[in-house]
Amino acid sequence: MIFAIPFPAIDPVIISFGPLAIRWYSLAYIGGLLLGWQVLRRMVRRTPEVASLEEADDYLVWATLGVILGGRVGYVLFYNLGAYLENPLAVFALWQGGMSFHGGLLGVIVATIIFCRRRGIDLWLFADRVACVSPIGLFFGRLANFINGELFGRVTDAPWGVIFPRGGSEPRHPSQIYEACLEGVMLFAVLMWLSRNEALRRRPGFLTGVFLAGYGGARTVVEVFRQPDAHIGFLSFGSTTGQWLSAPLIMAGLWLMLRPHRKA
Repeated sequence: MIFAIPFPAIDPVIISFGPLAIRWYSLAYIGGLLLGWQVLRRMVRRTPEVASLEEADDYLVWATLGVILGGRVGYVLFYNLGAYLENPLAVFALWQGGMSFHGGLLGVIVATIIFCRRRGIDLWLFADRVACVSPIGLFFGRLANFINGELFGRVTDAPWGVIFPRGGSEPRHPSQIYEACLEGVMLFAVLMWLSRNEALRRRPGFLTGVFLAGYGGARTVVEVFRQPDAHIGFLSFGSTTGQWLSAPLIMAGLWLMLRPHRKA
Protein backbone atom coordinates (compact mmCIF):
# COMPACT_ATOMS: atom_id res chain seq x y z
CA MET A 1 0.00 0.00 0.00
CA ILE A 2 1.42 3.37 -1.06
CA PHE A 3 0.75 6.36 1.17
CA ALA A 4 0.38 9.76 -0.46
CA ILE A 5 -0.53 13.27 0.60
CA PRO A 6 -3.55 14.72 -1.22
CA PHE A 7 -2.86 17.99 -2.95
CA PRO A 8 -4.18 20.90 -0.86
CA ALA A 9 -7.11 22.54 -2.62
CA ILE A 10 -5.71 26.07 -2.77
CA ASP A 11 -7.25 28.26 -5.45
CA PRO A 12 -4.44 29.85 -7.52
CA VAL A 13 -6.64 32.96 -7.72
CA ILE A 14 -6.77 34.84 -4.40
CA ILE A 15 -9.53 37.22 -5.43
CA SER A 16 -11.03 38.38 -8.69
CA PHE A 17 -12.91 41.45 -9.85
CA GLY A 18 -14.52 40.55 -13.14
CA PRO A 19 -11.70 39.94 -15.65
CA LEU A 20 -9.10 41.17 -13.14
CA ALA A 21 -7.67 38.42 -10.95
CA ILE A 22 -5.01 38.51 -8.24
CA ARG A 23 -3.07 35.25 -8.19
CA TRP A 24 -0.70 33.71 -5.70
CA TYR A 25 1.92 33.58 -8.46
CA SER A 26 1.92 37.35 -8.99
CA LEU A 27 1.73 37.96 -5.24
CA ALA A 28 4.85 35.79 -4.82
CA TYR A 29 6.79 38.03 -7.22
CA ILE A 30 5.55 41.18 -5.51
CA GLY A 31 6.27 39.85 -2.02
CA GLY A 32 9.73 38.58 -2.97
CA LEU A 33 10.71 41.87 -4.59
CA LEU A 34 9.41 44.04 -1.75
CA LEU A 35 10.92 41.95 1.04
CA GLY A 36 14.20 41.64 -0.85
CA TRP A 37 14.24 45.41 -1.33
CA GLN A 38 13.84 45.99 2.41
CA VAL A 39 16.72 43.66 3.23
CA LEU A 40 18.83 45.23 0.45
CA ARG A 41 18.38 48.68 2.05
CA ARG A 42 20.15 47.37 5.16
CA MET A 43 22.79 45.47 3.22
CA VAL A 44 24.02 48.42 1.14
CA ARG A 45 24.78 50.46 4.29
CA ARG A 46 27.09 47.84 5.78
CA THR A 47 30.78 48.55 5.51
CA PRO A 48 32.03 49.00 2.94
CA GLU A 49 29.04 51.13 2.01
CA VAL A 50 28.00 50.46 -1.56
CA ALA A 51 25.03 52.71 -2.26
CA SER A 52 22.63 55.12 -0.62
CA LEU A 53 19.15 54.19 0.55
CA GLU A 54 17.71 56.26 -2.29
CA GLU A 55 19.74 54.29 -4.83
CA ALA A 56 18.53 51.02 -3.29
CA ASP A 57 14.97 52.31 -3.66
CA ASP A 58 15.52 53.20 -7.31
CA TYR A 59 17.06 49.80 -8.01
CA LEU A 60 13.76 48.08 -7.15
CA VAL A 61 12.27 49.28 -10.44
CA TRP A 62 15.27 48.02 -12.41
CA ALA A 63 15.22 44.64 -10.66
CA THR A 64 11.49 44.25 -11.29
CA LEU A 65 11.89 44.88 -15.01
CA GLY A 66 14.88 42.53 -15.16
CA VAL A 67 13.04 39.70 -13.41
CA ILE A 68 9.84 39.95 -15.44
CA LEU A 69 11.28 40.65 -18.89
CA GLY A 70 14.25 38.32 -18.47
CA GLY A 71 12.17 35.55 -16.94
CA ARG A 72 9.64 35.63 -19.75
CA VAL A 73 12.14 35.92 -22.58
CA GLY A 74 14.23 33.16 -21.02
CA TYR A 75 11.25 30.80 -20.86
CA VAL A 76 10.38 31.52 -24.49
CA LEU A 77 13.94 30.92 -25.70
CA PHE A 78 15.01 28.06 -23.43
CA TYR A 79 11.85 26.02 -23.01
CA ASN A 80 9.16 26.59 -25.64
CA LEU A 81 10.47 28.59 -28.59
CA GLY A 82 8.60 26.59 -31.25
CA ALA A 83 5.17 27.17 -29.71
CA TYR A 84 5.74 30.90 -29.40
CA LEU A 85 6.98 31.17 -32.97
CA GLU A 86 3.64 29.72 -34.05
CA ASN A 87 1.72 32.11 -31.78
CA PRO A 88 3.88 35.20 -31.05
CA LEU A 89 1.12 37.04 -29.18
CA ALA A 90 1.17 34.32 -26.50
CA VAL A 91 4.48 35.77 -25.33
CA PHE A 92 2.52 38.55 -23.62
CA ALA A 93 0.08 36.18 -21.86
CA LEU A 94 1.94 36.25 -18.55
CA TRP A 95 -1.18 35.17 -16.65
CA GLN A 96 -0.86 31.75 -18.30
CA GLY A 97 2.48 31.16 -16.59
CA GLY A 98 5.87 30.47 -18.10
CA MET A 99 8.83 32.11 -16.39
CA SER A 100 12.45 30.95 -16.33
CA PHE A 101 14.80 31.57 -13.42
CA HIS A 102 17.84 31.49 -15.67
CA GLY A 103 16.25 34.07 -17.96
CA GLY A 104 15.27 36.19 -14.97
CA LEU A 105 18.84 35.98 -13.71
CA LEU A 106 20.19 37.24 -17.03
CA GLY A 107 17.63 40.04 -16.96
CA VAL A 108 18.69 41.11 -13.47
CA ILE A 109 22.37 40.94 -14.45
CA VAL A 110 21.78 43.27 -17.40
CA ALA A 111 19.65 45.61 -15.29
CA THR A 112 22.27 45.68 -12.52
CA ILE A 113 25.13 46.43 -14.90
CA ILE A 114 23.27 49.33 -16.51
CA PHE A 115 22.08 50.67 -13.15
CA CYS A 116 25.56 50.59 -11.59
CA ARG A 117 27.17 52.26 -14.59
CA ARG A 118 24.59 55.03 -14.64
CA ARG A 119 24.98 55.67 -10.91
CA GLY A 120 28.74 55.16 -10.64
CA ILE A 121 28.34 52.27 -8.18
CA ASP A 122 30.89 49.48 -7.74
CA LEU A 123 29.29 46.67 -9.74
CA TRP A 124 30.61 43.64 -7.89
CA LEU A 125 30.05 44.99 -4.39
CA PHE A 126 26.49 45.96 -5.27
CA ALA A 127 25.90 42.61 -7.00
CA ASP A 128 27.04 40.88 -3.81
CA ARG A 129 24.30 42.62 -1.85
CA VAL A 130 21.70 41.78 -4.47
CA ALA A 131 22.84 38.14 -4.47
CA CYS A 132 22.31 37.91 -0.71
CA VAL A 133 18.62 38.86 -0.97
CA SER A 134 17.80 36.96 -4.16
CA PRO A 135 16.89 33.67 -2.41
CA ILE A 136 13.90 35.46 -0.86
CA GLY A 137 12.23 35.73 -4.25
CA LEU A 138 13.16 32.14 -5.09
CA PHE A 139 11.48 30.91 -1.93
CA PHE A 140 8.18 32.66 -2.61
CA GLY A 141 8.29 31.71 -6.28
CA ARG A 142 8.64 28.00 -5.54
CA LEU A 143 5.80 28.11 -3.05
CA ALA A 144 3.64 29.67 -5.76
CA ASN A 145 4.66 26.86 -8.13
CA PHE A 146 3.41 24.37 -5.54
CA ILE A 147 0.10 26.18 -5.10
CA ASN A 148 -0.36 26.19 -8.88
CA GLY A 149 0.35 22.45 -8.97
CA GLU A 150 3.05 22.95 -11.61
CA LEU A 151 6.68 21.91 -11.97
CA PHE A 152 6.01 18.86 -9.82
CA GLY A 153 8.40 15.98 -9.28
CA ARG A 154 8.74 12.46 -10.57
CA VAL A 155 6.69 9.52 -9.38
CA THR A 156 7.75 8.29 -5.93
CA ASP A 157 6.79 5.78 -3.27
CA ALA A 158 8.05 8.08 -0.50
CA PRO A 159 5.43 8.67 2.24
CA TRP A 160 5.54 12.42 1.54
CA GLY A 161 4.62 12.00 -2.12
CA VAL A 162 1.83 14.29 -3.31
CA ILE A 163 -0.89 13.51 -5.84
CA PHE A 164 -0.96 16.60 -8.05
CA PRO A 165 -4.15 17.30 -10.06
CA ARG A 166 -2.16 17.61 -13.29
CA GLY A 167 0.28 14.83 -12.46
CA GLY A 168 -1.95 11.78 -12.80
CA SER A 169 -3.05 9.38 -10.08
CA GLU A 170 0.42 8.46 -8.80
CA PRO A 171 2.16 10.32 -5.95
CA ARG A 172 5.05 12.55 -6.96
CA HIS A 173 7.93 14.33 -5.28
CA PRO A 174 6.90 17.84 -4.15
CA SER A 175 10.02 19.15 -5.88
CA GLN A 176 8.79 22.74 -5.57
CA ILE A 177 9.11 22.43 -1.78
CA TYR A 178 12.57 20.90 -2.15
CA GLU A 179 13.61 23.92 -4.22
CA ALA A 180 12.02 26.38 -1.81
CA CYS A 181 14.05 24.86 1.03
CA LEU A 182 17.38 24.56 -0.82
CA GLU A 183 17.37 27.57 -3.18
CA GLY A 184 15.40 29.72 -0.78
CA VAL A 185 15.82 29.02 2.93
CA MET A 186 19.20 27.27 2.98
CA LEU A 187 20.94 29.48 0.42
CA PHE A 188 19.60 32.62 2.12
CA ALA A 189 20.85 31.42 5.52
CA VAL A 190 24.33 30.66 4.12
CA LEU A 191 24.61 34.05 2.39
CA MET A 192 23.39 35.95 5.46
CA TRP A 193 25.91 34.09 7.62
CA LEU A 194 28.80 34.76 5.23
CA SER A 195 27.82 38.40 4.76
CA ARG A 196 28.31 39.03 8.48
CA ASN A 197 32.05 38.68 7.85
CA GLU A 198 33.39 42.09 6.80
CA ALA A 199 36.44 40.54 5.16
CA LEU A 200 34.18 38.58 2.81
CA ARG A 201 32.04 41.66 2.13
CA ARG A 202 35.22 43.40 0.98
CA ARG A 203 35.98 40.71 -1.59
CA PRO A 204 34.08 41.94 -4.67
CA GLY A 205 32.14 39.14 -6.36
CA PHE A 206 32.66 36.52 -3.66
CA LEU A 207 29.09 36.49 -2.35
CA THR A 208 27.79 36.61 -5.91
CA GLY A 209 29.85 33.51 -6.58
CA VAL A 210 28.38 31.76 -3.54
CA PHE A 211 24.88 32.53 -4.80
CA LEU A 212 25.55 31.34 -8.35
CA ALA A 213 27.30 28.13 -7.30
CA GLY A 214 24.79 27.51 -4.52
CA TYR A 215 21.77 27.94 -6.75
CA GLY A 216 23.31 25.92 -9.57
CA GLY A 217 24.19 23.08 -7.22
CA ALA A 218 20.78 23.07 -5.54
CA ARG A 219 18.93 23.16 -8.86
CA THR A 220 21.09 20.35 -10.25
CA VAL A 221 20.26 18.14 -7.27
CA VAL A 222 16.52 18.89 -7.29
CA GLU A 223 16.32 18.19 -11.03
CA VAL A 224 16.97 14.53 -10.12
CA PHE A 225 13.54 14.52 -8.45
CA ARG A 226 11.73 16.99 -10.71
CA GLN A 227 9.69 15.88 -13.71
CA PRO A 228 11.08 17.43 -16.92
CA ASP A 229 8.77 19.55 -19.05
CA ALA A 230 6.58 17.25 -21.14
CA HIS A 231 7.45 18.95 -24.43
CA ILE A 232 11.21 18.67 -23.74
CA GLY A 233 11.72 15.48 -21.73
CA PHE A 234 15.13 14.12 -20.80
CA LEU A 235 18.32 15.09 -22.61
CA SER A 236 21.62 13.25 -23.01
CA PHE A 237 22.50 10.74 -20.27
CA GLY A 238 19.18 11.35 -18.53
CA SER A 239 20.00 15.00 -17.83
CA THR A 240 17.52 17.87 -17.96
CA THR A 241 17.43 21.37 -19.39
CA GLY A 242 17.62 22.82 -15.87
CA GLN A 243 20.85 20.94 -15.17
CA TRP A 244 22.47 22.09 -18.40
CA LEU A 245 21.51 25.70 -17.70
CA SER A 246 22.82 25.43 -14.13
CA ALA A 247 26.26 24.07 -15.06
CA PRO A 248 27.58 27.48 -16.26
CA LEU A 249 26.32 29.07 -13.04
CA ILE A 250 28.30 26.62 -10.93
CA MET A 251 31.47 27.23 -12.94
CA ALA A 252 31.03 31.01 -12.85
CA GLY A 253 30.34 30.91 -9.12
CA LEU A 254 33.44 28.84 -8.36
CA TRP A 255 35.55 31.18 -10.48
CA LEU A 256 34.28 34.24 -8.62
CA MET A 257 35.00 32.63 -5.24
CA LEU A 258 38.45 31.26 -6.09
CA ARG A 259 39.89 34.08 -8.23
CA PRO A 260 42.39 36.52 -6.71
CA HIS A 261 40.43 39.40 -5.22
CA ARG A 262 41.23 43.06 -5.11
CA LYS A 263 40.33 45.03 -2.01
CA ALA A 264 37.20 47.13 -2.14
